[in-house]
Amino acid sequence: MRSTFKGTKVINGQSIELPSKRTLQFIIAHRFGTINSGAYELWGLDQAQMRMSLDYGVSDRLALGLARNSFQKTFEGSMKSKLIKQKLKNGSPVSISSYHAIFLNSLHWQNIERKNLFSSRLSYAHQIMIARKFNSSFSLQITPSFIHRNLVETEIMNNDFFAIGYGGRYKLSKRVSLNAEYFQQFNRPDEAYINSLSLGFDIETGGHVFQLHVTNSQGMFERSFIGETFGSWSQGDIYFGFNISRVFAL
Repeated sequence: MRSTFKGTKVINGQSIELPSKRTLQFIIAHRFGTINSGAYELWGLDQAQMRMSLDYGVSDRLALGLARNSFQKTFEGSMKSKLIKQKLKNGSPVSISSYHAIFLNSLHWQNIERKNLFSSRLSYAHQIMIARKFNSSFSLQITPSFIHRNLVETEIMNNDFFAIGYGGRYKLSKRVSLNAEYFQQFNRPDEAYINSLSLGFDIETGGHVFQLHVTNSQGMFERSFIGETFGSWSQGDIYFGFNISRVFAL
C-alpha cells in the first residue's frame, strides 16, 4: 500500500512514511509568531522559528536523519524504520513504523556558577506509528509516544511522560489533502502544558511537497511540540507555519 501519507510528517509529528532507498530528503520548516500578536507584528509573520533537516533512506525500511532547530538551538539525530507494510490481500491491515530521536539543547546555561553536565542537555523520543489507508482518499494514524528528559525544571516534574498522537489525511484532489493532528499527554499532573492540535493542507508539486498549517505549538521536534506546548486555540495563541520538502536521488 503506497502513500498512506504524502510526506514523512503528518504536520508536526512523524508519519509512517520514509524516504525511498538511496534518496536524500531535505525539509525546511518555519513557524511564525502567534496570530493574536496583532498588526504591529503582522499577525506573527515578523517572528519565526526554523527547522532544517536531512533524512537519508538507507533502505526502503530504514532512514537516518539530522536536524537543527532554532527553537532552543536544538540539534537532532534520528532513526526511522518501517516494520510492517499494509497489504490489500492476505497481509497486514495496517502499516507500522518506529521512530527514535535524541535532542541536544545547545542554549547557554542560565546559571554558570553551578555544575552543568552535558547529559543535562539531552532528551529522547521513542514512537510507534500505526496507520491504515482505508481507501484512496482517507488515512488514519495513531502514535503512542514516550519522551524522556534528563533534566527537568523542578523536582516535582517527571523526567518521563507518555502521549498518544492521532493523525488523519483526507485527499481533496489529486495533489491536495487536508491533514489534522492531535497529541494527548499523560502523567503530567503538575505541569501546565497544553495538548498540541494542528490543522493543515498538503500540496504536491512535482518533487516538492508543501505543507501549510496552523497549530498551537511553536516547537517542531517531538519533545517540544508534544511536551512543551503553551498556546491555546481559544485565546488565539495560534502559529501559522509551513514545511517544504525536496527529495534528491543519490
